[in-house]
Amino acid sequence: MDDADLAGPMLFCFCFGMFLLLSGKPQFGYIYGVALLGDLSIYFLLNLMSPTGIDAYRVSSVLGYCLLPLVLTSLASIALNLDTLIGYILSITSIFWCAYSSSGIFVSVLQMQNQRYLVAYPVMLFYASFALLTVFQHRGESAYHKFFR
Repeated sequence: MDDADLAGPMLFCFCFGMFLLLSGKPQFGYIYGVALLGDLSIYFLLNLMSPTGIDAYRVSSVLGYCLLPLVLTSLASIALNLDTLIGYILSITSIFWCAYSSSGIFVSVLQMQNQRYLVAYPVMLFYASFALLTVFQHRGESAYHKFFR
């Protein structure tokens, strides 16, 4: 992983915010705040845990690209109310998918064998904060519901 691309993660964060906006949950400030604090926290944590370091751009790139399942969950929140059992299952599945893929990348890049669960736990908490924004926000009238009413 020699190349850190931030255009894709920024696009995913923007789409995540736009999908939440269309579902009646405007959360742009929270999204960028959680992303910034989470990226910095995981950056410091990975540099403390690994024998070799990693720069902040690569951490942001990996965390941003692995956000895609939660972006799709926020897309589903436009048409569905995710504060149901189906929404909980979809959100938990997305959290585990994001955490599994990003922790696998971090462990392989940083050569941290037998530490995958130690990396996956804080990453899972990071993605869970995004899922909480998707599921448990007060639901106003979304653009979908206004159009089809």
